[in-house]
Amino acid sequence: MSTQTPKRPRRNFYGRFKGKTLKPSQKTYLSEDLDALSPGAVDWDVNPERTPLDLKALFGGKDVWLEVGFGGGEHLVHQAANNPGIGIIGAEPYINGVAMLLGKIRRAGVENLAVHPGDARDLFDVLPEASISRAFLLYPDPWPKTRHHRRRFVTPEHLEPLARALKPGSIFRVATDIPDYVRQTLEEVPRAGFEWLAERPADWREPWEDWISTRYEQKALREGRTPHYLTFRRKG
Repeated sequence: MSTQTPKRPRRNFYGRFKGKTLKPSQKTYLSEDLDALSPGAVDWDVNPERTPLDLKALFGGKDVWLEVGFGGGEHLVHQAANNPGIGIIGAEPYINGVAMLLGKIRRAGVENLAVHPGDARDLFDVLPEASISRAFLLYPDPWPKTRHHRRRFVTPEHLEPLARALKPGSIFRVATDIPDYVRQTLEEVPRAGFEWLAERPADWREPWEDWISTRYEQKALREGRTPHYLTFRRKG
């Protein structure tokens, strides 16, 4: 068995890490609350060996869900509040979104959450194999230009490690208002080891029963775009 430390892969990041100036309250949330919500050692500088996270210790043996790119955190907090019997991890590199989430966590008083304020690919490195029971990808960055489609989440670089982390039979939900993103999702996600569960148009036209509309979805509706709700199951 090799004892060599894994070599950090080259990963370009194309999104934003920070936007508008944070409010004083948001700075307080980040300084007072974020460290306590860490899922464990994720970043390469603190875990160069890529030792897997101890999710049983983190959530007391509960099933673990994952939301990739939680935006302002509405859906993440909604799911945590309505499913106290699970643990849920959110990954989001945009620090303004992280600060918004922390404010919502304080107001909701939920305690079954962990937050990785960074690239989901680093989190995938340290998630134990077949450890996640459900995953969400909601209104991801569409990267509309053709030459930028390789930056989308629904590419092998992201989907293959996600599939590895998901338990067989687990559910992967994708919501988007971009028709070409739907096309790429329906092409790439099945290739990564998932089956699309739609049987009739309502299965992708109507939101899930436990859905909460996010600010991104409300913007899409105001601008006349049609949301799509795609449900996949991890084969196994």
